[in-house]
Amino acid sequence: MYNIRQIRIKDYLSDKQFVSINELRELCPDVTLMTLHRDLDAFMRDGLVIKIRGGARVTAQFGDPSFQSRELENTGAKQIIAEKAVGLIHEGGSVFFDAGTTSLAVIRALPDVNLTVITNGANFANELQRLSYATVYLCCGALNRSNMALSGNSTLDFLGGLNIDLGFIGVSGYSEESGFTCGKESEMYVKRLVIQKARKSVVLMDASKLTRLMPYTFARLGDVDCVIGDDALPESFLYDAAGSGVDVI
Repeated sequence: MYNIRQIRIKDYLSDKQFVSINELRELCPDVTLMTLHRDLDAFMRDGLVIKIRGGARVTAQFGDPSFQSRELENTGAKQIIAEKAVGLIHEGGSVFFDAGTTSLAVIRALPDVNLTVITNGANFANELQRLSYATVYLCCGALNRSNMALSGNSTLDFLGGLNIDLGFIGVSGYSEESGFTCGKESEMYVKRLVIQKARKSVVLMDASKLTRLMPYTFARLGDVDCVIGDDALPESFLYDAAGSGVDVI
């Protein structure tokens, strides 16, 4: 498991073929050069980079697990969350689906009724074709090939002009100290905007996310209206949610 600094470096590396040690020093000015070399050594042991003079070269194995591999994880929990989420959707409403495998499970469970569906999940378009009565809006933006999410300024501009009744937000990690977290800064801004615009903001989170910490906080527990989880969310989380006025389904 990488620490917060290493996750930040890994996120930075994901858009590059080569990184110099000077770039890393600018990215992480509070640590020593030796620490940065140890971070690169850790990535090299995992087969993610090859150290070369002056920096490191990214390998073909670099990046998060593919969307397809994550789709096969915790399938039972995702199905439970999807069934609960569909119960919140009302005909005639506008619904935003954040990119991610749990959102995909909800989309697959949607009834074919009159809806306005908005998503930044680039790979959701084919699945949404089966909904003959829905109007579908696909956000523009830069594509993250790891999770097929679209994000960036053009995404924010597009979403800024739309009204959202119900916003489903994916989460990569949660802790009491850091709140809901994700791995990309640009996706953090998309999630924040949807939470602000949606009449009802709903986080989709199974219990496995409680063991993960990602570098970017997009919301605290009290910032959202509802959390839909599997049946394994601990009592401590339920207690904190109740204290923050957040519904847990």
